[in-house]
Amino acid sequence: MKIAVVSDSHDDRARFRQATLQAKENGAEAILHCGDIVAPSTLMESKAAGLPVHAIHGNNTGDLVMMSHVTNRPDSHLNYYGQDAELELHSRKIFLVHYPHYARAMARTGEYDIVCYGHDHHYHEEWLANMTGNKTLLLNPGSVAGLDGPASFMMLDLDTMSVQKKLVE
Repeated sequence: MKIAVVSDSHDDRARFRQATLQAKENGAEAILHCGDIVAPSTLMESKAAGLPVHAIHGNNTGDLVMMSHVTNRPDSHLNYYGQDAELELHSRKIFLVHYPHYARAMARTGEYDIVCYGHDHHYHEEWLANMTGNKTLLLNPGSVAGLDGPASFMMLDLDTMSVQKKLVE
């Protein structure tokens, strides 16, 4: 199973939409958003790709009441979790959080196979040693809006645990 990881869309609806379409073209079956969506309507741009979206809010929260209204409905492809999220996809335990320090701490626990974060707008991938003696994949896709660098996201293959950086075209 392949998934796309995005973060820090900051209401750049066009780039977020393009990233979701590129993700689908690259075989993604789901999209994880690591926060700073801002307006809930930004998430609606993912409808064109027709993929389930799992999202948290970050520090630029926008209207959280409306976020709850447009997500988490039986007919919605959008899943909103609040400040952080614990997911299991394709037998991989995944933790989503916006902040780098929180992400690094959660990766070190060894409770997750993958920890994804955003906030600083810089692409990062690292196998981090954890307390169990194994390693956790720590990922930041950069900013899909192109803040502080090229607009980017990542594709993650949950079978091979391989990561590919993608630029929004």
